[in-house]
Amino acid sequence: MGIKAALSKPFAAFVVKGIQKWKKNAVEAQQRTLLTLVKEAKHTAFGKDHDLASVKNHEDFKKRVPIRDYEGLKSYIDRIVKGEPNVLWKGKPAYFAKTSGTTSGAKYIPISKESMPEHIKAARNALLTYVHETGNADFVNGKMIFLQGSPVMAKKNGIKIGRLSGIVANLVPAYLQKNRLPSYATNCIEDWEEKVDAIVEETFHQDMTVISGIPPWVQMYFDRLTEKSGGKRIETIFPNFKLFVYGGVNYEPYRAKIEASIGHRIDSIETYPASEGFIAYQDSQKEKGLLLLADAGIFYEFVPADEYYNDNPARLTLAEVELDVNYALILNTNAGLWGYSIGDTVKFVSKEPYKIVVTGRIKHFISAFGEHVIGEEVEHALLSVANEEGIGITEFTVAPQVVDPDGGLPYHEWFVEFAELPGDFNDFSRKVDQALQKKNIYYFDLIEGKILQPLIIRPLQKDAFVNYMRSEGKLGGQNKVPRLSNDRKIADSLSNFTLKK
Repeated sequence: MGIKAALSKPFAAFVVKGIQKWKKNAVEAQQRTLLTLVKEAKHTAFGKDHDLASVKNHEDFKKRVPIRDYEGLKSYIDRIVKGEPNVLWKGKPAYFAKTSGTTSGAKYIPISKESMPEHIKAARNALLTYVHETGNADFVNGKMIFLQGSPVMAKKNGIKIGRLSGIVANLVPAYLQKNRLPSYATNCIEDWEEKVDAIVEETFHQDMTVISGIPPWVQMYFDRLTEKSGGKRIETIFPNFKLFVYGGVNYEPYRAKIEASIGHRIDSIETYPASEGFIAYQDSQKEKGLLLLADAGIFYEFVPADEYYNDNPARLTLAEVELDVNYALILNTNAGLWGYSIGDTVKFVSKEPYKIVVTGRIKHFISAFGEHVIGEEVEHALLSVANEEGIGITEFTVAPQVVDPDGGLPYHEWFVEFAELPGDFNDFSRKVDQALQKKNIYYFDLIEGKILQPLIIRPLQKDAFVNYMRSEGKLGGQNKVPRLSNDRKIADSLSNFTLKK
């Protein structure tokens, strides 16, 4: 065991001891966080506009601060972008994380000097909790790769601007820099396919022990490695590869193919970072769910998903949530986001400690006929059948077909890229439809009532989703295909890649 591995174990034990303190008192930690946030921001423009100085509890806060998405806060953020201090948070942000928005073009998410360390600490602690639970620490002596955006940053009125992963890349602790790949020059390559090829060249003969990234783009990296090696599995190319760290999408649709590429099952850590804050991470290989970070500068609110579009939806604190209820996640952060709807939905799978699973996006659902099918339900329906029959799924998305071209009833149209096609396609589709009916009673009623016909699956050509993302200029990075759409934009594009059954 190397020096780093040996030292990581007592350090991990020390860190986990601190985590245990707030984990057992998460509700109290959240109450402290709310009061700290409003105290720090009461003299800002937002604080004065919303009378944060008079907030004593969550009831006060709800009366003064409405729920908003980015568009709702944009007038304040525009002032910050122009260089005005003390708008949403004291002073100016340390960074803007630049992301793409669907309605507002580029989005500038403020990151403060108080919030940035929480991103770094959470990423570190996810690894340390793994070390503490498993005793596996040898990976810290090898090379680690993080498939991420470019670290090149611009400046606007004195504030650095970049992608979140690129900002974080500039702040990796010194003790990890020697182990970290790819090189700065390679990380700066903007074209994703060119970048992946360069990463393959840099890492092919290295002792890679940790690989991190969004699953579909990690799969592309593995495919290129296998091609370069003449067909070898990743376990042969990187015999000491021990840990896969991922986030951004549900791993389960990709697990079978990634593990087939590796050659065996591997330990993995799921993380839930966002430009708005690092929200949760998997702290156990034995227990389901991600540990909600209740003492990390974010005060969370939870809106029952079925109330989200109501005029006055319930806004619950951590103390009020229930298990297995779908909630829209609302953030209040030490970077100055207030009542901010991040767009994600979550469910609690544990309250001792508080652990969540991400179930989808509040805007990514199908309710063309009143069924309100969500991402968690379609993933379960497809994967439960695919796993039972030993069929690999590369990627998929679902959209409504309101007008059947053949004159029949409307239906849900599934576009699926299979690793291998089912032997009996009709039987496979029937089983997926039945699985979805069991998960969603409204969908069941629509099928039973002859409002909808059973779903139809369109098998796609190999690399259909990669080619689609390439055509949209969204290949790689943090980009991903929505599982569900209420319109036909993605579906109609994917129709060009269908196979004959």
